[in-house]
Amino acid sequence: MAAPVAGDMPVLIERRDGVARITLNRPRAHNAINGALSAALVSAIESAQDSGCIVLTGTDPAFCAGLDLRDLGIAEGQSFSSYYHALTESRVPIIAAVNGPAVTGGFEIALACDFIVASERAMFADTHLRVKVFPGPVLVDLPRRIGMARAREMSLTGNFMDAATALRIGLANHLVPHEQLLPFATELARTIASYNRGMVADMRDDWAVTGTMPIAQARAAHFAFRREKGYRDGSTSDLASVGDEVMRRSRLERAKPEDG
Repeated sequence: MAAPVAGDMPVLIERRDGVARITLNRPRAHNAINGALSAALVSAIESAQDSGCIVLTGTDPAFCAGLDLRDLGIAEGQSFSSYYHALTESRVPIIAAVNGPAVTGGFEIALACDFIVASERAMFADTHLRVKVFPGPVLVDLPRRIGMARAREMSLTGNFMDAATALRIGLANHLVPHEQLLPFATELARTIASYNRGMVADMRDDWAVTGTMPIAQARAAHFAFRREKGYRDGSTSDLASVGDEVMRRSRLERAKPEDG
């Protein structure tokens, strides 16, 4: 997938092999969110619902610096939750390929994705208190990623976290050299896009229901959901029909060098 050419469009979208790459494209403003970018991001996510997976990134040097405070009035800023809902309500998995700083509203965008792949240039911060704005969904999403104590430290101090620390504490799934970020994230997206899309969507719905439940309650809810959707254990003939492909992929994955 070739890198999109930067221009006047606030959001760029490119498709290949079942993957949609969405790029926040206000590099001079560090991809800060104004009205045009917010509307374009919603439109891009909606238009990519026929893909198998979405990779969300930013035009260098940043992922997203949050709301553009110089370009927004308070009333306008309060209406921008639509892009967050577009992310969280997507029926298609979204990988955040964080190429640089992801700050406050930009951090919330990354947290709204299914998981994060970080460039060595990535940094993360919740600076709501610094700009005297009560936090948005970061107060809900961040503790679920890194635990309550670490989330409180990030949100109460506003301090930046580097990519290596983000990997160590589980905020990011992978840390890769900057030039490998998009190829690496896109390869993960291609793998996801190769699977049954209805089943992928149902798995994400299952996690949404069971993810914060006590374990016994979660198991009961999972099996109820599974029955409701009509899933059953695979028969011997089902497993045999896909066994060769499973083994082929397993051999390829074992042969790959481990990333950071």
